[in-house]
Amino acid sequence: MSVSIISVEHVYKSVTDSTGTLDILRDIDFQVPPRQAVAIVGASGSGKSTLLSIMAGLDTPTRGTVMLDGQDLFALDEDARAALRAQKVGFVFQSFQLLGHLSALENVMLPLELAGRKDARKAATEMLGRVGLGQRLGHYPKVLSGGEQQRVALARAFVVQPAVLLADEPTGSLDYATGETVMELMFTLNREQGTTLVLVTHDTGIAQRCERRITIEAGRASG
Repeated sequence: MSVSIISVEHVYKSVTDSTGTLDILRDIDFQVPPRQAVAIVGASGSGKSTLLSIMAGLDTPTRGTVMLDGQDLFALDEDARAALRAQKVGFVFQSFQLLGHLSALENVMLPLELAGRKDARKAATEMLGRVGLGQRLGHYPKVLSGGEQQRVALARAFVVQPAVLLADEPTGSLDYATGETVMELMFTLNREQGTTLVLVTHDTGIAQRCERRITIEAGRASG
């Protein structure tokens, strides 16, 4: 049994265009044990979001691999990676990524329905109540504030009780006070569910609340 829920193993990422080859990530190698909260920090353009995408299996490395709960992500085909993500991983993005034609309740029900859960409506209703949106179930994203949309996104991520939550600048679109509220909620839910949290942030205050910080600089990782 692996002691790491995530193992990033000698990951390189390069892109080539007419001007030559750009090395985005160089020999990134670290392990994350279960239940740890990890912040990935670094300057804009340092490759933080690229690394997070590779850890999710949404992007492929040039070399190296990622083990997710003992599974080699890049030994799987795209369908199998998607199935593993659905089972193990929750996501929270800066841009919320809610479906505009679905209500708050329907957005949160969606991953449960895809997983074949019969109690999708009940579980989604309870989770929206947990994030303080019990009165907004039927509202569509366009009539929700940014903070409310991000709370819907949190509910959608946590409702499946993922082993791992990946968050990319989760407060990047929010004002300071709203961002603080959202982060407090994220850390609370994370502790309650025992999820492993990996978040990309430029906010030093948020990073300091995590047990561990990994700094990406010139394509390399430290911490």
